[in-house]
Amino acid sequence: MKQEILLTLDTNEKQVAILQDGRLDEFYIERGSENRMFGNIYRGIARSVVPGIGASFVDLGTKKDGFLYVMDALKSPLDMDAEYGETPGSSREPESRSRRIEDVLKVGQEIIVQVVKEAIRNKGPRLTTHFSIPARYLVMMPGTEKIGVSRRIEDRLERDRIRKILSEIERPKGTGFIVRTAGEGKMAKDFQRDIRYLAQVWERIQREIQNKKAPALIHREADLAERVVRDYLTEENTSIVVNHPELYHRLRRFCQVYLPGQKVDLQHYRDRVPLFEKYNIEKEIERTFQKTVSLKSGGHVVIEQTEGLVAIDVNTGKFTGRRNLEETVYQTNIEAAWEIARQMRLRDIGGIIIIDFIDMENPRHRRELFRTVKEAVKKDRAKTNIVQMSELGLVEMTRQRIRPSLESAVYDTCPYCEGKGIVKSPTTMAIQTIREIRKAIGTSRAKILNVYVNPRVADRLMHHEKKGIQNIEHNTHSKIHVFTEPSLHTEDVNITFVK
Repeated sequence: MKQEILLTLDTNEKQVAILQDGRLDEFYIERGSENRMFGNIYRGIARSVVPGIGASFVDLGTKKDGFLYVMDALKSPLDMDAEYGETPGSSREPESRSRRIEDVLKVGQEIIVQVVKEAIRNKGPRLTTHFSIPARYLVMMPGTEKIGVSRRIEDRLERDRIRKILSEIERPKGTGFIVRTAGEGKMAKDFQRDIRYLAQVWERIQREIQNKKAPALIHREADLAERVVRDYLTEENTSIVVNHPELYHRLRRFCQVYLPGQKVDLQHYRDRVPLFEKYNIEKEIERTFQKTVSLKSGGHVVIEQTEGLVAIDVNTGKFTGRRNLEETVYQTNIEAAWEIARQMRLRDIGGIIIIDFIDMENPRHRRELFRTVKEAVKKDRAKTNIVQMSELGLVEMTRQRIRPSLESAVYDTCPYCEGKGIVKSPTTMAIQTIREIRKAIGTSRAKILNVYVNPRVADRLMHHEKKGIQNIEHNTHSKIHVFTEPSLHTEDVNITFVK
């Protein structure tokens, strides 16, 4: 499978499109004006301790305070004066459940924390004292000397081989490591290179802690372009195409330092035709923000993102199949499962996800669909957890939410409908306006009213509800003038009295 990574830098915005065999598979945006925090390490100050929710709000020197749950505030190699009392080798989870946040932190106390979840809407960033610093094949875990292997490396012999290599490599004291999926098949020299790099980063972090006063940024995670090269680049069949000369030269230097000796297919795109347009993915990116996603068969998937969860509905649409209803539904569901997994990566959807597949009677089809869903999300780098399919054909799952979804990062809530997605019809507003007129006349002695409404509402009032206005005029001995005001919201009604 050929993988292409396209990077563009335009007007202070980086965009990354990851293509698998020419088809858009993942898409990311990062703007210079945004204060990205995930992975950053800060020296903070506990501003408040709230026993009721078992958390502390920590001043990081940023716009929003971070919140640190007691279960994330366990013993850290960087603690300065926190009193944790964790016993060596004890389980983290039982310890966290028995601890109280007021026993861990006091107001005004300094603490070193890492951001594990970006600020989303009104919520501040989530913090931890259990640090992780990623490299190409390894993640360093200071404060523990354990060795772990990614669960996505399923071959038992390969897992044993990797553990043996790491047990024989010299490692910094007091640091553990987790082998990432990219470490599958790698040799000792590859892991040693990562360990040297991570040891340097860790030493630099410790120096910064000594030199900076709280609240302050201690360590900044790599930017979008560098993270993509680090996490997605494979030696065999990956090419990287960059449209900006400065970004191209910066990535070339990054590869020389970070991936010495590795041949990297890094290209500087100079054509006048925009890079994404050249690769015919502009329309695909635009479709990423649409609610309805068409399937090749003629069916479609509807994706609705709400405050609490994401609801996904599967429909056969125009697809009628060739044999019978059960076979048509089965084929639609299977195709939808792969497309839904792709859309979750593209849109960076996180949190609780409910998928309403079309109901099937055949138990074998239901089992095969569930197996397909699990297979489809395997390549997702975000952690996912899938619950067994219900009798109604619903699949419940969670997907790791690290940052706001792509949709919320690009779009604001509509100021017109305020996020409802619907507004009252002109008919409804015309009737409501008549009620407002009656109410206004009852509270004033003035007998001449000027009513200002949206043009569509005014048209309805003057042509379809004219009799209602005339009845009010007759019964109250008043005069009502209706005026159009194009700048008014459909649901706005302004009434003024003329003395």
